[in-house]
Amino acid sequence: MRKSGRSEEEVLRELEEMWNSRIPYERVFSSMCTKPHPIAVKAFLLFIESNLGDFGIFPSVKELEDKVVSISAELLGIKKFCGYMTSGGTEANIQALRALRNVKRGKNFIAPKSRHFSIDKASDILGVEMKIAPLNEEYQVDVSALEEMIDENTFGIVALAGSTELGQIDPLEEISKMASECDIPVHVDAAFGAFVIPFIDELDVNFSLPSISSISGDPHKMGMSVIPSGILLFSEEKYMDAIKVRTPYLTTKHQYSLPGTRPGASAAATYAVFEHLGKEGYRKIVERCMRNTKLIIELMEELGFEPVIEPKMNIVTFEMEDIDRIREELKKRRWLVSKSLNPLGMRLVIMPHVEEENLKLFVEDLKRII
Repeated sequence: MRKSGRSEEEVLRELEEMWNSRIPYERVFSSMCTKPHPIAVKAFLLFIESNLGDFGIFPSVKELEDKVVSISAELLGIKKFCGYMTSGGTEANIQALRALRNVKRGKNFIAPKSRHFSIDKASDILGVEMKIAPLNEEYQVDVSALEEMIDENTFGIVALAGSTELGQIDPLEEISKMASECDIPVHVDAAFGAFVIPFIDELDVNFSLPSISSISGDPHKMGMSVIPSGILLFSEEKYMDAIKVRTPYLTTKHQYSLPGTRPGASAAATYAVFEHLGKEGYRKIVERCMRNTKLIIELMEELGFEPVIEPKMNIVTFEMEDIDRIREELKKRRWLVSKSLNPLGMRLVIMPHVEEENLKLFVEDLKRII
């Protein structure tokens, strides 16, 4: 640290220069995050000093968290629930599996090959075995294989509602039926899908199935809120109680979250954008993203690339063997895309910041590269 500080103007000028060196979101097709809605930013700044981890000092932020959890549950069609706001899908997935382990007292859980890497973190942190279930031809978890992997030490199953690489949805009805017969709870990782699926009429997904014990969702993705903003919903209080920790030094008696200090501003921001957009506003955003997803498929097909699967949501992957070289060449032209591993290819996430004109410019550059 400097002995004497610098002027505010000098520091901010340096930061502005650093910020301006980024690749703008409009040219980013790799991220599941996007620009937060302006009202979310305003609400965040209004509550910026609040700590949701010590809400006895800031009681209004607890009220806002409860509203966000309630609205999210209603959106997903869940009538019986409890939960809290997380920092995102990683914390939610770790905490959900921690709760299942603590309730069932098992030593292993099962997750699909298409899982998010946060599930691997959960296995490591909790010190439990993760069994990896194979996928079917549609890149969904193979339910028959899943059933065979269950043993007396299995405490949970992970299913996906919006896989990271393809946006695929696991067959929750089949999984729930099988899990009910085996008395195994199911955690649904819907970090991306939770704020997309309810606004696509063709996707008939039931999140209130008997065996579903928990669901994660990220308002800081398609929910248009600020980073960090996540939710974790539980079907029963016993799962919340299983991760409860006493907090004798604070204004609250206990906590459920993984981090202690949490930004209450995230709850304010998320509530603000929920209330401002409403279901109609979100539906328009999702419909626009899906139109652009359809457009990029048409443009890529003209270059000879077919999508791996018909996209369920605004994530599309094209098989591409030379993806590493192509990514580097695109980055030189200030385009960011993702690499999928299963199958090997180019993964594009068509977020609200993606403009139709930029999709056309992107394909023009891609054509030159290939």
